Amino acid sequence: MNVPIALFVYKRLHHTKQTVESLLANAEAASSRLIIFSDAPKTAKDEHAVNEVRRYIHSITGFAQVEIVEREVNLGLAQSIITGVSSILAVEEQIIVLEDDLYLSPYFLQYMHKALVLYKDHEKVASIHGYLYPLDIETPDSFFIRGTDCWGWATWRRAWQKFNADGKWLLNELEKRYLTDSFDFEGNAEYTAMLKKQIAGKNDSWAIRWSASAFLEDMYTLYPGKSLVKNIGMDGMGTHSDNISDFDTTVANQPIDLQLIDVHEYPLIHQAFARFYKKLKPSLITKIKRRILK
Repeated sequence: MNVPIALFVYKRLHHTKQTVESLLANAEAASSRLIIFSDAPKTAKDEHAVNEVRRYIHSITGFAQVEIVEREVNLGLAQSIITGVSSILAVEEQIIVLEDDLYLSPYFLQYMHKALVLYKDHEKVASIHGYLYPLDIETPDSFFIRGTDCWGWATWRRAWQKFNADGKWLLNELEKRYLTDSFDFEGNAEYTAMLKKQIAGKNDSWAIRWSASAFLEDMYTLYPGKSLVKNIGMDGMGTHSDNISDFDTTVANQPIDLQLIDVHEYPLIHQAFARFYKKLKPSLITKIKRRILK
């Protein structure tokens, strides 16, 4: 199954190497097409680090094909991802999307490929997600949550066509339909506040708009029962990173047993998500919102 993998990189050489090396540990990597989007330096002080990353990505082997898109001007993460994903899905039916701070299980691609096939024609499924929060309950092999997520994900052209970049319109619809509380996991996730800050220009999150777009369409994301992704970017070294351990997880060391399941939320898992957000220390809320959805 030849699903293009889009990898978005900037200036973190060490993190990028870990992401690529963990991806190469997937058996399916050898037959995969990897498309790397390298954003241009935002300031002169970033030039050296960006150039280091660019030298490295040109040396990558082990995939069936490696394509590199080097931006000539700095787009920022949001515009880079929106335009990159859109350009690929203009010609392809599906895509796997990674950023440069994700360490992957060797079974990540197997899970993505199988899930993309299983739910290809299910209009209510917006995306497939590889990361699972450290919840306080046991979870089934896979389950659905309404909306989308952003740490190692996949989608189809049919779903991405629902993406709306207009934050004002999204907020208006959420408020008009009295959906802000449920969008925020009963007031615990503060996603609506994140969307308002995006509208005000206080952040440039693509992910909050992707999640709101799917939520308003009553679309869902499939999660694995064990995380296949670990975020390694919360060490303070990234543009949008903070040193937060609440999201630490261990990647699965065996495949996820994927079977076709009904597309709806399990109330107990939804409640566990809400508790996860609620337990976060108040002093970290702003940092967490920024990192999770940028």
